[in-house]
Amino acid sequence: MWAAIRSSWPLFLGMIFLMVSNGLLATLLTLRAGGLGFSESAIGLMQSAYPIGSLLGCLIAPKLIMQVGHIRIFAAFASIASAAALIHLVTYDPWSWGAMRLLVGFCFSGLYIVAESWLNGSANNKTRASLLSVYFIIQTGGVMIGQFLLNLSSPDGILLFIVVSVLISFSLVPMLISTSATPPYEPPERISLIALFRLSPMGLTGSFLNGIAQTTLYVVLALYARAIGLSNGEIGGLIGTMTFGAMLFQFPLAKISDRLDRRLIIVGAPCFAIPICLFLGTLENPAENTILLYTMVALIGGLTLPLYSICMAHMNDHLKPGQVVAASGTLVLILAAGMILGPTLGGFAITYYGPEGFFYLLTATSTLTAMTALFRLWGGQSRAQNQIRAVALTANLSPEATNLYREASTPKSDSDL
Repeated sequence: MWAAIRSSWPLFLGMIFLMVSNGLLATLLTLRAGGLGFSESAIGLMQSAYPIGSLLGCLIAPKLIMQVGHIRIFAAFASIASAAALIHLVTYDPWSWGAMRLLVGFCFSGLYIVAESWLNGSANNKTRASLLSVYFIIQTGGVMIGQFLLNLSSPDGILLFIVVSVLISFSLVPMLISTSATPPYEPPERISLIALFRLSPMGLTGSFLNGIAQTTLYVVLALYARAIGLSNGEIGGLIGTMTFGAMLFQFPLAKISDRLDRRLIIVGAPCFAIPICLFLGTLENPAENTILLYTMVALIGGLTLPLYSICMAHMNDHLKPGQVVAASGTLVLILAAGMILGPTLGGFAITYYGPEGFFYLLTATSTLTAMTALFRLWGGQSRAQNQIRAVALTANLSPEATNLYREASTPKSDSDL
């Protein structure tokens, strides 16, 4: 495993720069837009352009990589994303910002595809799961670190935008100086939406709802924190704490789901999250109880964000080995479709219901997720006999990453259950 990690150091180092910059930019734009007078609804719509661009990138970027190659596409996308971050300093309307978010989403999706296909080319059946775990930690940890960089300067200045641009540019260096040969690229297969729903209604519906919840937490949480009067540093700390909670809960929940019917986890986690959301929605003066707020939000992140991995594992439990990569690749696109709705719904929720509307939206998505899992427990198939191992995954994935998930096509032995 360590030999594979050492050979992939240029990729991992470049991804650290990318994830820190991406996490910082998402929150920075929310805060800067609020300072410019954008309404919560306008901010939500603007931020929804990122997953739209990401979805387009998943569909278009593979064709560009086949025509041009990994290195050139990585350099082109990183350069465009770096420039797009700076354009926010010279335009001051939601439409141009939305266009830049769509462009950055498209570019980052292409960057993820290049990175993940490269990582998959250097992996084998013995190291694939380990490399995916390291990749998950880098992605999640990078987003978390990006939140704490908000303390460097005010979002109303130019320094943080320059930091984002510089970090994206730095991500090019390890890739360009690497002596490793680029792997051949073959776009991952996909399965139709109807066929996927027939194979796993729970996996598809749960992933779509989790997509809404994920962007609600990563984007709209900053709107909520700003509305209750937290400082910029406190807002970054709140989102960073939420992300850290997801990291802490990811592996234990996955391990438990390997031993039980996964639908029990998909029911139970939201049922624990719902009362926490309702409590915070009715909490008076949350800005004066920051320790309580941070703790509760970390729990919500831990009970919400890992569900996508469990939904994907539940789906793969019921697939034939040859269907896993294609179905998982389509599920990434379903997650992205749900992510488009999160910022928009969250922005409108805060506009019409106040700050507590953020927690009402999370309550709604958690309730729908739990109800779907209960329905599938009641009328769906029984627990799969040959469960695969649940592997930690983040929302910042492309369909290419599902090739790293190939180990999931091998069922566990009875002694592992």
